[in-house]
Amino acid sequence: MRSGEVLRLTGHTGDRPDGTFSNDPEAQTRQTFQNVALTLAEAGLQWSDVVEITTYRVGLRAQADVALRVAAEFLDAPYPAWTDVGITELFEPDALFEMSCVAVARTEDRQIAKPAP
Repeated sequence: MRSGEVLRLTGHTGDRPDGTFSNDPEAQTRQTFQNVALTLAEAGLQWSDVVEITTYRVGLRAQADVALRVAAEFLDAPYPAWTDVGITELFEPDALFEMSCVAVARTEDRQIAKPAP
Protein backbone atom coordinates (compact mmCIF):
# COMPACT_ATOMS: atom_id res chain seq x y z
CA MET A 1 0.00 0.00 0.00
CA ARG A 2 1.51 3.31 -1.08
CA SER A 3 0.31 6.67 0.20
CA GLY A 4 2.37 9.52 -1.22
CA GLU A 5 5.99 8.87 -0.30
CA VAL A 6 5.18 6.13 2.24
CA LEU A 7 5.07 2.46 1.26
CA ARG A 8 3.73 -0.12 3.74
CA LEU A 9 4.51 -3.78 3.09
CA THR A 10 2.89 -6.60 5.05
CA GLY A 11 2.84 -10.36 5.03
CA HIS A 12 6.15 -11.03 3.29
CA THR A 13 7.46 -14.50 4.04
CA GLY A 14 10.37 -16.64 2.89
CA ASP A 15 8.56 -18.51 0.15
CA ARG A 16 10.63 -19.29 -2.89
CA PRO A 17 9.45 -18.45 -6.43
CA ASP A 18 7.84 -21.91 -6.68
CA GLY A 19 5.82 -21.25 -3.49
CA THR A 20 7.74 -23.67 -1.28
CA PHE A 21 9.63 -22.92 1.92
CA SER A 22 13.06 -24.09 2.98
CA ASN A 23 13.19 -26.02 6.27
CA ASP A 24 16.22 -23.92 7.26
CA PRO A 25 15.30 -20.82 9.33
CA GLU A 26 18.30 -18.88 7.99
CA ALA A 27 17.39 -19.63 4.37
CA GLN A 28 13.77 -18.58 5.01
CA THR A 29 14.90 -15.37 6.68
CA ARG A 30 17.22 -14.54 3.78
CA GLN A 31 14.47 -15.32 1.25
CA THR A 32 12.10 -13.01 3.13
CA PHE A 33 14.61 -10.15 2.92
CA GLN A 34 15.06 -10.90 -0.79
CA ASN A 35 11.28 -10.95 -1.37
CA VAL A 36 10.91 -7.59 0.37
CA ALA A 37 13.78 -6.21 -1.74
CA LEU A 38 11.90 -7.23 -4.90
CA THR A 39 8.73 -5.46 -3.74
CA LEU A 40 10.70 -2.37 -2.76
CA ALA A 41 12.36 -2.33 -6.19
CA GLU A 42 8.97 -2.57 -7.91
CA ALA A 43 8.03 0.62 -6.05
CA GLY A 44 11.32 2.33 -6.97
CA LEU A 45 12.69 1.98 -3.44
CA GLN A 46 15.47 0.06 -1.73
CA TRP A 47 16.41 -1.18 1.73
CA SER A 48 17.97 2.19 2.62
CA ASP A 49 14.46 3.70 2.31
CA VAL A 50 13.04 1.40 5.00
CA VAL A 51 12.43 3.21 8.30
CA GLU A 52 10.58 0.55 10.28
CA ILE A 53 10.50 -3.26 10.32
CA THR A 54 8.32 -5.69 12.26
CA THR A 55 9.19 -9.37 12.08
CA TYR A 56 7.35 -12.40 13.39
CA ARG A 57 9.36 -15.55 14.03
CA VAL A 58 8.48 -19.09 15.00
CA GLY A 59 11.31 -20.20 17.29
CA LEU A 60 12.55 -16.71 18.20
CA ARG A 61 14.92 -17.78 20.99
CA ALA A 62 16.23 -20.84 19.17
CA GLN A 63 17.40 -18.62 16.30
CA ALA A 64 18.35 -15.52 18.28
CA ASP A 65 21.22 -14.56 15.98
CA VAL A 66 19.75 -15.64 12.62
CA ALA A 67 17.74 -12.49 11.85
CA LEU A 68 20.60 -10.16 12.78
CA ARG A 69 23.15 -12.13 10.76
CA VAL A 70 20.94 -12.10 7.66
CA ALA A 71 19.84 -8.49 8.17
CA ALA A 72 23.49 -7.42 8.06
CA GLU A 73 23.52 -8.54 4.41
CA PHE A 74 20.74 -6.07 3.55
CA LEU A 75 20.74 -3.18 6.04
CA ASP A 76 23.20 -0.35 6.60
CA ALA A 77 23.35 2.48 9.15
CA PRO A 78 21.28 4.34 10.03
CA TYR A 79 19.26 1.23 10.74
CA PRO A 80 15.46 1.19 10.70
CA ALA A 81 13.47 0.80 13.90
CA TRP A 82 12.88 -2.94 14.33
CA THR A 83 10.45 -4.95 16.45
CA ASP A 84 11.05 -8.73 16.46
CA VAL A 85 8.17 -10.82 17.83
CA GLY A 86 8.23 -14.51 18.76
CA ILE A 87 5.09 -16.42 17.76
CA THR A 88 3.86 -20.01 17.71
CA GLU A 89 2.72 -20.19 14.08
CA LEU A 90 2.11 -18.25 10.88
CA PHE A 91 -0.72 -18.53 8.36
CA GLU A 92 1.43 -20.52 5.92
CA PRO A 93 2.13 -23.81 7.76
CA ASP A 94 5.78 -24.05 6.58
CA ALA A 95 6.60 -20.35 7.17
CA LEU A 96 8.95 -19.56 10.05
CA PHE A 97 9.51 -15.84 9.38
CA GLU A 98 7.23 -13.01 8.28
CA MET A 99 8.01 -9.33 7.79
CA SER A 100 6.15 -6.07 7.53
CA CYS A 101 7.92 -2.79 6.93
CA VAL A 102 7.49 0.89 6.18
CA ALA A 103 9.62 2.66 3.58
CA VAL A 104 9.70 6.35 2.78
CA ALA A 105 10.82 7.64 -0.62
CA ARG A 106 13.75 10.01 -0.28
CA THR A 107 13.17 13.65 -1.05
CA GLU A 108 15.57 16.55 -0.86
CA ASP A 109 13.98 17.80 2.35
CA ARG A 110 13.99 14.40 4.10
CA GLN A 111 16.82 14.22 6.57
CA ILE A 112 18.05 11.00 8.09
CA ALA A 113 18.82 11.25 11.78
CA LYS A 114 22.41 10.31 12.50
CA PRO A 115 23.19 8.48 15.73
CA ALA A 116 24.82 10.55 18.44
CA PRO A 117 28.57 9.99 18.80
